[in-house]
Amino acid sequence: MGRQLARELEPPALVLVYGDVGAGKTTLVKGIVSGLGLAAEEEVSSPSFVFVHAFGDGARLYHVDLYRAEGTTELDSLGLDDLLAEKAIVVVEWAERLRLAGLHPSARIRLEVVSDEQRRIHIEG
Repeated sequence: MGRQLARELEPPALVLVYGDVGAGKTTLVKGIVSGLGLAAEEEVSSPSFVFVHAFGDGARLYHVDLYRAEGTTELDSLGLDDLLAEKAIVVVEWAERLRLAGLHPSARIRLEVVSDEQRRIHIEG
């Protein structure tokens, strides 16, 4: 699904990803990064401890993971405004932790665990 989505994304784009732990958010991002030709899927991991990973030299994708972000001070220090000002694709996991005022996402993706082997994906945008 991530590789299919990659064909639809044109920078600048903000993609907000929602879902519980284990729903497949990082797996989806792996497909997007791979589908854009910016890195192999095995090179993509959750940036939970550094919050942001960057992929690509010319075309850029920023993978943001807010799982461990605490409070507005930490969110403000990420420089998300700077990332969004670039002609890049910004994919944000745990997007429910963002203040969305003034943000205009290109897509909102909700991943839902159906079973150990199945996920339901809802895409807006």
